[in-house]
Amino acid sequence: MADKITMNDAGLNVPTNPTIPFIEGDGTGPDIWAAAVRVFDSSVEKAYDGARSIEWMEVLAGEKAFNQTGSWLPDETVQAFRDYLIGIKGPLTTPIGGGIRSLNVALRQMLDLYVCQRPIRYFKGVPSPVKKPEDVDMVIFRENTEDIYCGVEWEAGSDDAKKVIAFLQNEMGVTNIRFPDTSGIGIKPISREGTERLVRAAIDFALTNNRRSVTLVHKGNIMKYTEGGFRDWGFALAAREFRNETVSERESWIFGNRESSPDISIEDNARQVEPGYGMMTPDQQAAVRTEVETAMKLWSTHGEGKWKTKLMIRDTIADITLQQVMTRAKSFDVVATMNLNGDYLSDALAAQVGGIGIAPGANINYDTGHAIFEATHGTAPKYAGQDKVNPGSLILSGEMMLRYMGWTEAADLIIAGIMGAIDAKTVTYDFERLMDGATLVKCSGFADAIIEHMGVPVAAGV
Repeated sequence: MADKITMNDAGLNVPTNPTIPFIEGDGTGPDIWAAAVRVFDSSVEKAYDGARSIEWMEVLAGEKAFNQTGSWLPDETVQAFRDYLIGIKGPLTTPIGGGIRSLNVALRQMLDLYVCQRPIRYFKGVPSPVKKPEDVDMVIFRENTEDIYCGVEWEAGSDDAKKVIAFLQNEMGVTNIRFPDTSGIGIKPISREGTERLVRAAIDFALTNNRRSVTLVHKGNIMKYTEGGFRDWGFALAAREFRNETVSERESWIFGNRESSPDISIEDNARQVEPGYGMMTPDQQAAVRTEVETAMKLWSTHGEGKWKTKLMIRDTIADITLQQVMTRAKSFDVVATMNLNGDYLSDALAAQVGGIGIAPGANINYDTGHAIFEATHGTAPKYAGQDKVNPGSLILSGEMMLRYMGWTEAADLIIAGIMGAIDAKTVTYDFERLMDGATLVKCSGFADAIIEHMGVPVAAGV
């Protein structure tokens, strides 16, 4: 008998036969869901020899929901995801005009799914536009509920926009809105609480999965109180809640300086950490010296090379990051960033490893356990019903879901199946046209190939 997944203080409680809601999706959604669900069921059957299974429960959203119920996102669908904690969905259409916001954004905000988690890795043999795609192995933690994606904005020329601009100019003394009469206005909220829960989730994930570093990506050099706040709150959270497990990049420099020169003074260490130290004001110099002194108090737990075993917390500017993920991808591991930066970064990385068609994603609330795993690409309506497109994004999202549930043996089988199918060059048209000697298969055929190449799990306990 199927049962609900629940959440308690110890974490997720997953029964052997859980009910999981799914949204088939619009456009090519039915094609990729039909392929993906066979992969999921086969992996679970093979991993646990029939001792575990999933009861799939369809819920409606998008065009299919509108045609059947008159609502693009029925209340019953949202409630199902609330009740059953974990779900999965195909791509959804959001109609243009009429004030209907993105259905994906609506689900994230209604369920407070504050993490958009996007693992980006390369599968050997997948066509790539870059020289060393194998260097890409990152997990993006994108904040899902704040930033300009909140939709707090007003159309240019509207009465509301005029009110906001008048308030900014007359009450707040803002003088640098260049063309106020024709400007649309948006608000970009970044909170300490929103930052902390995202960074906490990223660090927990990195520690649990033995990752090397967490990089805070921001544009705080320009947006000092929003993106700069994200950076500062992230570092503070790491130092406060994960002090014994983490080291900041600047702290690593301080420890390294003392290890190279045991008698180095606080002043000289500060000069090496901050190249512009000599041009700083006395107060700024004092702040750097305090930073060095504070790090030295950790010498017993972090000094003498112990910091090298800690999780590194570092930060980079967003525009530089978009360069360096191509030129030095190995420098990045787990990345925590805000909504817009994460949107750009995850899609740019997906292009490096084979495209959005094979990029998985999930929207998660690590506090409540709620999670919706999803295909990250669009609906591609011109290919609807042709059994043609690559189902890899949804299949790998399901692999994420199984791993999130603790069913790692089944997840490992899916990875083995995908690697085997690609290595055998049995692939859909998007890969076949770029691979020498490849065998073209349909969407359903790629699922068949994945199932065929599933190996035997190392430890398939129940």
